Amino acid sequence: MQNLAVTLIQRELAWENPADNRGQIESLLHELPDTGDLVVLPEMFTTGFSMNALANAEPEGGDTEVWMLNLARELDCAITGSIAVRAGDGVYNRMLFATPSGVQHYDKCHLFRMAGEHKRYLAGREKVIVNWRGWRILLQVCYDLRFPVFGRNRQDYDLALYVANWPAPRRMHWRQLLIARAIENSACVIGVNRIGNDANGLKYTGDSLAVGADGELLTDMLKSSGAHTVELSAQALLDYRERFPVHMDADEFILEP
Repeated sequence: MQNLAVTLIQRELAWENPADNRGQIESLLHELPDTGDLVVLPEMFTTGFSMNALANAEPEGGDTEVWMLNLARELDCAITGSIAVRAGDGVYNRMLFATPSGVQHYDKCHLFRMAGEHKRYLAGREKVIVNWRGWRILLQVCYDLRFPVFGRNRQDYDLALYVANWPAPRRMHWRQLLIARAIENSACVIGVNRIGNDANGLKYTGDSLAVGADGELLTDMLKSSGAHTVELSAQALLDYRERFPVHMDADEFILEP
């Protein structure tokens, strides 16, 4: 297990304009001296949090997935974020995780009913953990953050990623829950949110965070726009777990489908 350099991308999103968003993100990444091992983009980074699911959805293996794969190969890193993807009989809010060798995905399980997401998208059914450069990484999307049982660490992940379009009125929920998920799971946590206003009049203040397993804030982007890279220490994580092995007293449970 090696240290993991993670670049958080916090920016405004052009409403329902995938080509514009991809172009701006690519330009930003090319301006960086080093993107690190992993680049994390917000939820629905090609469109904003739009409920026009059918109109915005890309097919599996579509333009954005190909773009992410090509960038991952060019920059020799992993790139992750969610988009609307049409698969089977419906559309999923799908978090793609692209590496130079291919693309894995997680479909958002907890759909945000207060915005009608559960009426426009299909819910995923499986918890997904990917392996990248020695780290076991849990993939989560926005509203999933509120459901700690679903994201419970069964000693099966080292880092949890939350990509989001989390509005400003509930920014303190976002910040506090990210820290709580790190502490209760003895795992590093990174949450990446957007900034700016969307076409529905919602305001987003960012607050993208990187949190250590002990709850220490490693990165706090507040309302800034752009990229920030943080290095997660593998040794610090292992030392903390050995020094404070709370997982040894965790309750056993089974999560029903």
